[in-house]
Amino acid sequence: MMSRERKKAAALQEKLKILRSITHSHALSNTSIIMDASAYIKELKQKVVRLNQEIACAQDALRHKASSYPTVTVEALGVQGSSFLVNVFSDKSCPGLLVAVLEAFDELGLSVLQATASCADSFRLEAVGGENVADNVDEHVVKQAVLQAVRSCSEGGSEHDDEE
Repeated sequence: MMSRERKKAAALQEKLKILRSITHSHALSNTSIIMDASAYIKELKQKVVRLNQEIACAQDALRHKASSYPTVTVEALGVQGSSFLVNVFSDKSCPGLLVAVLEAFDELGLSVLQATASCADSFRLEAVGGENVADNVDEHVVKQAVLQAVRSCSEGGSEHDDEE
């Protein structure tokens, strides 16, 4: 019976020695080792909370960065794509962006039938273009032309800047 208790006591002492080592405790009494381990666990929990906050901030930054790219959607309207509903959104508005998009419409032979635009801090455009559409113009062609206009404007230069 005594040997069984001694084995338990020895096992407990070994576990406390390991706990003291893991927690970098300099305590000598069992109670102090356990108190140091408790403080160490609280410290680890705080580190986990801080790291989770940093991860959340990093993810928000990535989402914001991803959302700063312009989005362009184009939907064919009418018979055989005779007109298009074009939506453009960008977190940033740059000078001449609306003009660049309208010039892209003109180059495709699209007349603006109706449009709503906002160019304050962000850029939003909802436009219906149609009428004089060439045969080879489809949703994809319109989207690529508008995206190119937005990119060239946001990169700081358009073809007209070189001419002046």
